[in-house]
Amino acid sequence: MAEVTFRVWRGDSEGGTFEDYSTEVTEGMVVLDAIHQIQAETAPDLAVRWNCKAGKCGSCSAEVNGHPRLMCMTRCDELDLVKPVTIEPMKAFPLLRDLTTDVSWNYRVKERIKPFKPRPADAADGSWRMDQKDVDRVQEFRKCIECFLCQDVCHVLRDHDKHDEFIGPRFLVYTAALEMHPLDTENRLEDLKKQQGIGYCNITKCCTKVCPEHITITDNAIIPLKERVVDEFYDPLRKLLRIFRPGDNAK
Repeated sequence: MAEVTFRVWRGDSEGGTFEDYSTEVTEGMVVLDAIHQIQAETAPDLAVRWNCKAGKCGSCSAEVNGHPRLMCMTRCDELDLVKPVTIEPMKAFPLLRDLTTDVSWNYRVKERIKPFKPRPADAADGSWRMDQKDVDRVQEFRKCIECFLCQDVCHVLRDHDKHDEFIGPRFLVYTAALEMHPLDTENRLEDLKKQQGIGYCNITKCCTKVCPEHITITDNAIIPLKERVVDEFYDPLRKLLRIFRPGDNAK
């Protein structure tokens, strides 16, 4: 066993500071184990959100040594335990207390995205026929556990506070899952351009790097959506068609 110091943020929206806690770290422990041990030993009032402790609920998101991570999936033996391990709340959302943040903004964003709108059934039994490759394309996006680490690391939200203008990587993935679904008929491209701020994303791929489900957010979701928006609104042939045939959307 080794005695390790964890430097944990303590405070609320009014302010706070880091406090050091020492605890024994044993083989196989993850950061969330250490936080629970600190609660049991010295800080019973330490606020932390968690649920499954299996990397599937997305509840225990925090920043470990400055990196957005799930505490339950961050092994202590992966860290430099000689120096204090810094644990702090996600920076892209309002602080509630200690390691917990108010992520309700994300759910309000999701409500504004146009829902799934399927085409009429094409079989006599009321079902649809789809190519397997089209089904496989959107399956990756459905792995998202809404940990919001991609939202936290995104500089548009984290550093520039564009919450009113940009929906963030998580909801670009959600929109991609709808837009690329083989049965969907809704058009969300104008919303992406004008209301949801897809142009703010400069594809740094930091969201892809922090995703615990290894979703290829940038290459498979955001870039294809950007291409669709460009095709719809900036394609010179479409512009000409709108000039000479204003009633034709050239879709």
